[in-house]
Amino acid sequence: MTERVLILGGRGRIGSSVAQDLLTHTQAEITITGRTPNYGTGDPRVQFLVLDLADVEKLRQAIASCDLVVHCAGPFHYRDTNVLRICIEYGVNYVDVSDHRSYTSKALSYNDAAVSAGVTAIINTGIFPGISNSMVRQGIEQFDKPEKIHLSYLVSGSGGAGVTVMRTTFLGLQQPFDAWIDGQWQTVKPYSQRENIDFPRPYGRSGVYWFDMPETFTLPHAFPSVKTVITKFGSVPDFYNHLTWIAAHIFPKQLIQQKGAIEFLAHVSHFMTDVTNRYSGIGVAVRSEITGYKDNKEAVFCSTLVHENTSQASGCGTGSIAQLLLDGKLKKPGVSPVEEALPSDLFEQTMQSRGMKISHNWLTK
Repeated sequence: MTERVLILGGRGRIGSSVAQDLLTHTQAEITITGRTPNYGTGDPRVQFLVLDLADVEKLRQAIASCDLVVHCAGPFHYRDTNVLRICIEYGVNYVDVSDHRSYTSKALSYNDAAVSAGVTAIINTGIFPGISNSMVRQGIEQFDKPEKIHLSYLVSGSGGAGVTVMRTTFLGLQQPFDAWIDGQWQTVKPYSQRENIDFPRPYGRSGVYWFDMPETFTLPHAFPSVKTVITKFGSVPDFYNHLTWIAAHIFPKQLIQQKGAIEFLAHVSHFMTDVTNRYSGIGVAVRSEITGYKDNKEAVFCSTLVHENTSQASGCGTGSIAQLLLDGKLKKPGVSPVEEALPSDLFEQTMQSRGMKISHNWLTK
């Protein structure tokens, strides 16, 4: 039988990239949703459904008629867990592109219910979090005793994403957050402590800053021997970093916490990146650096990935998880972040099939 996949938010940049990945790598029939009508999808395997997530009864019907739900309807700062809860109720596997710790925490609370229902729910897929987490797992497995994870992300311009991603960036500046540093939870200010990191070409040495991501707290849980997890993010061109720093540190907190202000900043930023994209491109770079002990010696293992289109890379990350679930190659009942659910051998196979080249090298300490 042909599998049926429901992609919530499938008309967005990331959702449409996931749909394209599934069309390329599976035989699934796909239903994408949006809140307004869409005439013609251009592919006989794709249907469109008008659906507002607030319409719970229609959402139930849509989930009950599919084999897999892919939740791409962000920003996840605002989302409840209705979709995940209904998937568990109907025994439907679930994947999402969530990228905020509040949503991740709520989703993980459904782990026991998902186990009982035999539902595999994998959260935080995409590029970061997502592919980045699996790169960390690859690195961790090289060590006898891993102790430190340092993740750095760099995005050119808009990354090919829509306004939703801009909203997510500014929402991430609202509050200090807890990070696992030297074996204890410490409070960190968003977009602080700039570091200049060496990324592969065409980026080179670029600035990154502390940024609140779900992997800041899911990675210490997945890898208990690790004493420090650092997650930092930066933009190209560099002046966007300075504008974001101003939003995080100079703007009145009451302003940055207002939804209207977030909308204004998101739309202005998206307009600006539309102008600069032609010069900067819309690519992404991910750098995972693991420090630990191998053969009783301290060592550093570095993995890097560069892709010319951030949204497409995210589609590959999420689509690869969906493909493995549809093919029956990945089954882990419960709610899990990708680094706990996806074995490295399967990760490597799906990345190779998509032409996603991850480079590895040992660094001198």
